[in-house]
Amino acid sequence: MKYKNLPNAITIGRIILVPFFILCYYLNIDHWNYYAAAIFIVAALSDMLDGMIARKYQLVSNIGKFMDPIADKILAMAALLLLMEWGKLPAWVCIILLGREFIISGFRLIAASEGVVLAAGPVGKWKTTFQMVGVAIILLENPIFSIWKIPMGEILIYISVVLSIWSCVEYIVQNKNLLKG
Repeated sequence: MKYKNLPNAITIGRIILVPFFILCYYLNIDHWNYYAAAIFIVAALSDMLDGMIARKYQLVSNIGKFMDPIADKILAMAALLLLMEWGKLPAWVCIILLGREFIISGFRLIAASEGVVLAAGPVGKWKTTFQMVGVAIILLENPIFSIWKIPMGEILIYISVVLSIWSCVEYIVQNKNLLKG
């Protein structure tokens, strides 16, 4: 593999980790959530890593700008649905977060059909950060904050819901010209 494809290879690696993340839940092994959390954290950190490498070494590519958010969505969808099935997140949270992902993906597909790549904005990146950290804390069953009985993972997920709505509205307003087909 050539060095110039490293960020894209990391993104593909993140996608490949998702089935292993899901498998931890369905294998019904002791402490499955810790294994799932470890895989999830590696996948989430790979999101930061591929972006840092791409920017630092000027390896940003249109395919990377397109694939990276898709990899994030695959990981996020798997995690949210797993947490909902596990009883750790209410369905309405998943509906809002996943609904936003489908809307943004729709915009990206329309843009791609016109030869335009829509990169993630700052609010969307913050949403992803809060969501990923929240999911990891929930998977670890809030070990750091259990002393104070503060559901920090859930709080971070609820913040990501607010940021999700904000970024979705922002995306629609900024890209409404794509809907004029």
